[in-house]
Amino acid sequence: MGLHHLARATIATVCIFCVCAAPQQATNVDKNIQDIFNTNPSVPNQPVRGGFAEVVTPVPVDPSSPLIDFTSISGKTADCNCVPYYKCDPSTNSITEDGSFDGFGVIDIRFGDDDPVCPSSVDVCCAGNRTREEVLNPTPLEKRPNQPRGCGIRNVDGLDFTLSGATQNEAGFGEFPWTVALLHANNFSYFCGGSLIHPQVVLTAVHCLLTHAPGTFLVRAGEWDAQTTKERLPYQEQTAQRIILHPQYKVRNVANDFALVILSQQFTLEDHINVVCLPAQGAAASAGTTCYSTGWGKDVFGAAGKYSVIMKRVPLPVVDFSTCQSQLRNTRLGPKFALDRSFMCAGGQRGVDTCQGDGGAPLACPIGLPSENRYQQSGIVAWGIGCNDEVPAAYANVALARDWIDQQMLANGFGTTTYTA
Repeated sequence: MGLHHLARATIATVCIFCVCAAPQQATNVDKNIQDIFNTNPSVPNQPVRGGFAEVVTPVPVDPSSPLIDFTSISGKTADCNCVPYYKCDPSTNSITEDGSFDGFGVIDIRFGDDDPVCPSSVDVCCAGNRTREEVLNPTPLEKRPNQPRGCGIRNVDGLDFTLSGATQNEAGFGEFPWTVALLHANNFSYFCGGSLIHPQVVLTAVHCLLTHAPGTFLVRAGEWDAQTTKERLPYQEQTAQRIILHPQYKVRNVANDFALVILSQQFTLEDHINVVCLPAQGAAASAGTTCYSTGWGKDVFGAAGKYSVIMKRVPLPVVDFSTCQSQLRNTRLGPKFALDRSFMCAGGQRGVDTCQGDGGAPLACPIGLPSENRYQQSGIVAWGIGCNDEVPAAYANVALARDWIDQQMLANGFGTTTYTA
């Protein structure tokens, strides 16, 4: 199965990270690039590799093919039923008398394998004697012993199952439960990412919302594979009640790229939906720390999409400010370029990048005891020079906006404890 890459929306190598599917949007981004860096975006289009924008074509499924008594096309397995993993007993002896168990083992997402091709990434080829009519629910996290509580808990490798065949930085189901998608209300197209910092408040980037008003977009939490709605725990959607932009945001260089979205109603926190922690004012993630940026980089969610896209997790090392500015000065930005102090940097490894498509998405870094798998959001995806080369990308530095975030939360009747580790 070959890989297909989402086309770059502009011909420039300086990227403002937002999905720009329409021609007029691409023109606006080109103008922003010229305004910010006073350069002419004239570098030819280059293929995108390795970032969120890399997409994988799903294996075609003939709708007339029966799903019962499905036979592997490779002949490696016996007849079986294509069913969601949570309707297939992981083994005949795995479920205790009280019905409790922890998960379903390994699921092969099979992008291109020749063994059983089921209609969805969450379907498995299940033997008849293991197929169940009822949903098999693993023990909820809150009922498991020694489970960490509070903000920023990463479900390492995902809930319910671990992935096999995940070659494009796919995240596990519910692995980063604070990551949300911002969707146009009229067509459910994805335009930016964000993070949940309170059941009713989302942190994202100003540049994502400049052309949006409450009521024009939805916030979706708990999403994983944008091509299916068959996950055991369904996503939730809320509308925006109010948008709050940082007063020092600068269109010219996207400095202070911090925005809050107050939702009309709270999300219900579950195993796959939770809030992220935020750093203290002025705190700095140590250089070299491996953080994760998460998102989809996709223009259409659901069956109307051309590609099957599972949430990506891109590992990125933190780069100290001075080193980042020096590397940026070695690009066409020139030796006098000054990186605004409202940014932090991460990345700089060839072939690993957030790339185009996930403005507003969180960059989360580990904190506390390793056994807790707790993360705080250090950055918000903002901009970068090109994609997937040795130059780090710039992220809005959340630690510099913590006091402002706290002030806005309190002014709107919310507390600050939800995102305080």
